[in-house]
Amino acid sequence: MKGVLYISHGSRIETARREAVEFINSVKQVVNIDHQEMCFLELAEPDVTRGVEILLDQGVTEISVVPVLLLSAGHYYNDIPKELDAINEKYPHIEFSYGKPLGVQHRITNILNERINETNVQPNSDAKLLLVGRGSYNPQTQADITSIGDVLRQTTGFNHVRECYLAACHPSFEDTLGDSLEAGHSQIFIVPYLWFTGVLERHMESTVKDRNTRDSIILCHHLGNHPAMRQALKERVYETFELLPQ
Repeated sequence: MKGVLYISHGSRIETARREAVEFINSVKQVVNIDHQEMCFLELAEPDVTRGVEILLDQGVTEISVVPVLLLSAGHYYNDIPKELDAINEKYPHIEFSYGKPLGVQHRITNILNERINETNVQPNSDAKLLLVGRGSYNPQTQADITSIGDVLRQTTGFNHVRECYLAACHPSFEDTLGDSLEAGHSQIFIVPYLWFTGVLERHMESTVKDRNTRDSIILCHHLGNHPAMRQALKERVYETFELLPQ
């Protein structure tokens, strides 16, 4: 019997956990399979082991593992596989198929354009756009964020676009924002490439509040529960079914 396990990152912040749960529940409603559960990689319950056990209690033996992640980085390549390997030692009869993160997709980049337009602020000719990624020591993360930045250069009309990161990569968000303010741009649009709210978004909000002395910094909304995000994750679910034994 087949089942789906959605693995979200997890957060200490209740709002972030609730946002992830509501999003995944909305995807479950459009995925035509009876047994679907979600879990968190860290900082929240149920954890991955418990998520698998819930499916096992329902009679599931073939599990499509769907990482609720934007890009391929340490969680995808290391942390989740480590959890699954440990579970497989305990339950060797389980067949796992491991899906892919959403990756770089034009429909997701289009959401970033929507988030900019939702601010209802008309960019000046010297406005700067900061694309802010979570960051990772895996070089693929920087390659992906650079690719997304290139798309924004082509589609937004901004003459000044810069990629930066909240952790692990350079340049940092704080340094890039400081440099942009020193350069005298009349407006700075900050576009977070983040799926849900959480500690990192709150850090951005706090940083902007401290430095937004001229009301020239415009912080856009994260990707969130957008229909294109739901469709993209739904497609990842069905892709994992193709990897299971037929």
